[in-house]
Amino acid sequence: MLQYVGVVKRYGGVVAVDGVTISFDPGRIYCLLGPNGSGKSTLMKMSIGLVRPDEGRVSVDGVDPSEDPVAARMLVGFCPEEVVLYESLTPAELASFLASVYRIPAEEAEERVGFLAKILGLEDQMGRVIGELSHGNRRKVQLMASLIHDPRVLVLDEPFSGLDPRSAILLRELMRRYASEGRTVLFSTHVLQLAEAVADEVVIMRRGRVAGRGTVSDLRERLAAADLEEVFLEVSGLSSEVRELVEALWEAVDSSSLRDG
Repeated sequence: MLQYVGVVKRYGGVVAVDGVTISFDPGRIYCLLGPNGSGKSTLMKMSIGLVRPDEGRVSVDGVDPSEDPVAARMLVGFCPEEVVLYESLTPAELASFLASVYRIPAEEAEERVGFLAKILGLEDQMGRVIGELSHGNRRKVQLMASLIHDPRVLVLDEPFSGLDPRSAILLRELMRRYASEGRTVLFSTHVLQLAEAVADEVVIMRRGRVAGRGTVSDLRERLAAADLEEVFLEVSGLSSEVRELVEALWEAVDSSSLRDG
């Protein structure tokens, strides 16, 4: 289980996370949704102690990442939004290094890395220097690195960004398999169709707080919304703003058409 209790994080005068209390249970896939700057990435980085809360407590299966980040990282497979890798290594060398860090037996590591390379479409890239790989392939290496130790909790920030359709489909199924094995899966995305297709439950954040939570069908019914897009805009407080901007856009188009005519 991944749990946040009264968590607050400030950056100077900006409150990035504002008193969040929420739990993510084993066996389910959760999706964090929210506008840029709503606190999603900050919350996710707290799961491994990369960001420490100013107030409140984070717990990963009873481990506080702020007090024992090493233990937390053994439990959590964290993939940040930004690609951060040792670019002078090959994916194979990086995998070997991480296997030693996580103390994975050689035979088990070889089998696991081979499986992940096949799932992510990296088999032909394992011997190339990471710095020479395309953005999409470096993203895949980052995902492999986050999964190599077979974690109990997956925290994936925008994991589908930059992936080709084949890899995106297989990653989605891998997430479902992990959840079926009783693991906790938390990911973020800006693609609402992905959230609706993959997540058992969505959590919508706004200005550092949880603005809404539930299954997509429950939220739609509660708000009498047609789809997740409508739910997201309503709960995040963007509905009227987006509506006004769309109307202004079409008014500008109509005005331009009249001038051209």
